[in-house]
Amino acid sequence: CYTSGTTGNPKGVAYSHRSIYLHSLQVCMPEGFGLGPTDRELAIVPMFHAMSWGLPYAAFLSGASLIMPDRFLQAAPIAEMIAAERPTLAGAVPTIWTDLLAYLDTHDVDTSSLGEVIVGGSACPPALMHAFGERHGIEVIHAWGMTEMSPLGSVSRPPAGVTDEQAWRYRYTQGRVPAGVQARIVGPSGEPMPADGTAVGELEVRGPWVTARYVGDDAPEEEKFRDGWLRTGDVGTLSPDGYITLTDRAKDVIKSGGEWISSVELENALMAHPAVLEACVVGVPDERWDERPLATVVVREGASVTAEELRDFLATSVARWQLPERWAFIDTVPKTSVGKFDKKVVRSRYAGGELTVRELTAP
Repeated sequence: CYTSGTTGNPKGVAYSHRSIYLHSLQVCMPEGFGLGPTDRELAIVPMFHAMSWGLPYAAFLSGASLIMPDRFLQAAPIAEMIAAERPTLAGAVPTIWTDLLAYLDTHDVDTSSLGEVIVGGSACPPALMHAFGERHGIEVIHAWGMTEMSPLGSVSRPPAGVTDEQAWRYRYTQGRVPAGVQARIVGPSGEPMPADGTAVGELEVRGPWVTARYVGDDAPEEEKFRDGWLRTGDVGTLSPDGYITLTDRAKDVIKSGGEWISSVELENALMAHPAVLEACVVGVPDERWDERPLATVVVREGASVTAEELRDFLATSVARWQLPERWAFIDTVPKTSVGKFDKKVVRSRYAGGELTVRELTAP
């Protein structure tokens, strides 16, 4: 199965029958997706993308029913499918759920069968998680994985005994690695970092359903594997109880004046604004600081907001030195074939002068 090529060219990932079988068992476990014979799983994930998250295999293994939307990935047909087919579980990337939420907020759709949805592929904005629960009674479960991991790496289910705000802090993370996966954080030279929830480094993983090789003569074996560990390219922390919190992709971290700025943190904060439908932040060259963030924003239909207002809104949740000076309002964020933000395209459009960029002076 080929990677989605979010930050580079797609790579062919090799699996084995054993790895797919063991991964399917994990998907059916309660700390995974909890898939069982009474479930109806709506898999809004293409078959060519990370084996549709392994859901078809897990459905056959557990006896669950599988609902596949084919090419009808827009909010209206998905809402109609939920009302008609009565799924109990669903899985998709955040952009799918963002569109569906906007549709559900303005249409009367029976979603009572749907208890929870799994969000993976990229970080889910906390505002989206709260909105689904508060307005539609649907629990959004954060998950993380990679095509190289078959793809399940972690699912964010809070540990026993935590409630309210403490439970939400766990749900914001990418989740806890299961028994079959080992994870560690390493520094710039590959040195292991402490799993204390504070030390930041690149996440590395290994396990029985984590691939050991790529297909093709030009596969980047040496740069992706280290002593049996897969270098994920994701940057973040690992807590003492095994929960992963990712702050960015290594290639998407904005390196400004010797400090790191998380593009994902800025995107999530922007998408918490009621007038913002989508926001994509990338690093662009800057003479003084090497790189600075460029915020590209899609405004909700019927809403209006200025760059100054969004900067002031951001200032309530992030450090002022991280606030973008460059802003562009766009019709839609370019996406890959599986619905992830395609930051390569955003950077290319900026470099080619295709974006109308407004530069704000310091407040």
